[in-house]
Amino acid sequence: MAARSIATLTVSFGLVSIPVRLFSATEASKAISFNLLHSTCGSRLKQQYLCVKEEVVVPREEMVKGYEFAKDQYVIFKPEELKAMEEAGTHMAEITEFVPLSSVDPVYFDKAYYLAPDKGGAKPYALLTRALMESGRCALGRWAARGKQYIVMIRAVKEGLVMQQLLYAGEVRSIREIEIPETEVKDAELKLAQQLIDAQSSDTFDPSAYTDQVSARIEAAIQKKVEGQEITMQDEPEVGAQVIDLMEALRASLEKKAVAPSKSKEAPEPAASAGRKPPKRASAEAAAPATKRKAKA
Repeated sequence: MAARSIATLTVSFGLVSIPVRLFSATEASKAISFNLLHSTCGSRLKQQYLCVKEEVVVPREEMVKGYEFAKDQYVIFKPEELKAMEEAGTHMAEITEFVPLSSVDPVYFDKAYYLAPDKGGAKPYALLTRALMESGRCALGRWAARGKQYIVMIRAVKEGLVMQQLLYAGEVRSIREIEIPETEVKDAELKLAQQLIDAQSSDTFDPSAYTDQVSARIEAAIQKKVEGQEITMQDEPEVGAQVIDLMEALRASLEKKAVAPSKSKEAPEPAASAGRKPPKRASAEAAAPATKRKAKA
């Protein structure tokens, strides 16, 4: 099924304008959601809002929005006041600067969109895609939609352009807020860690190699329920013992990666049975009596 455009807008940089169509890059509908039901009759429940003071259900037409500026103290805003403060949608993503792609920390990434050229936009679209690809840079700009203003990053991939919605600086916490103690890393430990990284490295990221096993289990359980089957609870997986020795853990990890699954062409040597022990050689002390008996004869 072909993807559907969710909006149209114009990407502009300098005096160049590129009409594009906007496509959502992710699918929220893939998530599994459950409804709240009444356990006695199985009917769906309806959400209601209660007044904490009067303990009565408040209908939607009696609701207003307020901001709590102090404990239990609010300033109330009318719908028209909130509407007046919204950002007017301009259907324009205005590029303000170009920066190295590696300079944008992925922690700022939010929702992603695909951009496709609209009527008359194929040539400038291809131009911007190639220019970004060859320069190793991305475009930063602003985009107003749904009453809000967003920071956006436009980056080039092999197939075209991706517009990444970014979080504002105030929406991202600094890692400096977390207490991380300074710890010495020994050269031997670092060398083993780098060897382990090399052993598990891939040239590219293949997202299809990772599947949501939890969703698969839930979907299978739902199907069993629909078919009237009972679900058996699985035992919790055993948790391995905690490894205290870091060097030992690194060595064990490398040894595990080094075991090749391929079979050798040469026939393997016959292994001793699990229950049998190999014959023991006679010791000098055990052989001594036999020598003496031979001498007497």
